[in-house]
Formats: sequence, C-alpha cells, structure tokens
Amino acid sequence: MIDHKDFRTGQRTLLLDAIVHTPVRVAYTDLGRGDPVLLLHGIPTWSYLYADVIPILSRSHRVIAPDLLGHGWSDRRDCFDRSLTTQARMVLRLMDKLEIERASVVGHDTGGGVAQILAVEHPDRLHKLVLTNAVAYDSWPIDDMIALGDPTWQSRTAAEVAAFLDEGLADGLSRSHRLTPQWRQAILAPYQDEEGKLSIIRCAAALNTNHTTALVDRLNTVVAPTLVIWGVDDPWQKIGDADRLVADIPGARLARISNASHWLPHDASAEFTEEVGRFLS
Repeated sequence: MIDHKDFRTGQRTLLLDAIVHTPVRVAYTDLGRGDPVLLLHGIPTWSYLYADVIPILSRSHRVIAPDLLGHGWSDRRDCFDRSLTTQARMVLRLMDKLEIERASVVGHDTGGGVAQILAVEHPDRLHKLVLTNAVAYDSWPIDDMIALGDPTWQSRTAAEVAAFLDEGLADGLSRSHRLTPQWRQAILAPYQDEEGKLSIIRCAAALNTNHTTALVDRLNTVVAPTLVIWGVDDPWQKIGDADRLVADIPGARLARISNASHWLPHDASAEFTEEVGRFLS
C-alpha cells in the first residue's frame, strides 16, 4: 500500500469557482489514459480510500479521484457549504475544468449520494454508474456522524476528534488484517490539526437525508448502466438498501461481496477492483 504522504504528494490542486460564493481548492489524483472514471469517497475518508484501486484501474482508464470539499486536502476553510448538492456541483465543475464531457462515476458512502444526484439530475454527464455501500433513501446519517455534527465538538481537541473517528474504523472492516496502523493513520491524517478538526465537524453537520430522499421517485429515470457493489457485512449502510437500489434503478446489477464491510474499496480491494474494472470495460 502506498504511504499516505506519497499519495498526497501525487495529488494535483485546482481552484474552482461557481460552486459556492468563493473559489475553492480541490485536491485530486489524475492517473492513466482512456475513458475517464471518477472515484468519489465518503465521510470521514478522503480519496486515499481508493489507494489500492487507482493503480489497477488506471492501467485501462483515466482515473480521477478528488477529495470532496472539506475532506482530505481539498479546501477546508470554514466558510462554505459541504452538502451533497454542493459536492455534486464541485464534481461537475472539476469535470468542466478537466474538459471531461462524460465520465463513469464510482460513489462510496456520501460520495454515492453525490453520484446518485449526478445520475438523476445530470444524466448527460454520466457514462456508467457504480454505487458501493452508498448512502441512500433515509438510512443516514449514522449516529456517530450525527453526534460529530453537534457544535459542542468544536471545544474538543483535534486529537479527541481523531480518536473518536478512529474508534469507528474497525467496525467498517470485516478483514481484520486490513486494519493496519498505516491505514488508520492515513485516513485520519487530514483531521489532525485545528482546521481539519473543524472541517470534518462541519462536514458531519452538513449531512442531510433530504438530499437522497428527494431522489427516490426519480431513481427510475437513471439511464446510465449501473453496478451496485456492496460489502454485505456493512453495519451502517445495510445490504437491504443495495437490494432496493437494484430494484429502483432500471437494469442495475448487484454484486455482493462476502466477508467485507463498509470500507469496501479497502476491505476487499481485489474483488472490488475486479468487479468495477470488468463493469467499466
């Protein structure tokens, strides 16, 4: 696994406007050639979640993996909205800036909510859609994120917030050998200072189930070929939501990954990459 500092060194940065009232910085990885595919992470991770996936997919595709606003090493200032709808605008502006007319989109967790918004409201920008252990319907935010969004967390230290996030990492992995100190440190790295601490609190506070419930009666309009790939042990985004998404999105196919949980792109990176690579190709 690549060290998170090396991963960070390989990221590029763009300043994007027309998303919120002020231009914002977006950190992203851009590797490979071929048909473009965007990898969208969720909360509280960053694009490093796909560290094992990117090198393999980039052999046959142009892989773009941004850090969502307020996450990772994208803009973390305390002056803009971090909701799913704003994140969707960011993805569209990033595509415009990179001169990508259409791309396949892979969305995990809240990144899966963003992907659903794009598929429903901007179908002309999507080639294929992959949803993996994604927030959907009214099944989120989970209790830990509701707690973290409480303003009283601002009085906690960055170390206390990082420790709280660290407690939940193990619950999202079925394969205990994947819970390495290196991976834990990497996921938490952006939130170890005061700016990062406040930013992830604001990201948690921005979670709003209305942004996915507003899509429910329009999921049947999705035209992008869709793969739903799910770690069946997920304690937060349950496999029942995967079944429901497959029923609601025309032609969608479900790939169940056994002995795998919420952080699927890391927990079962080989199976995940194989399924996604086959689907995209």
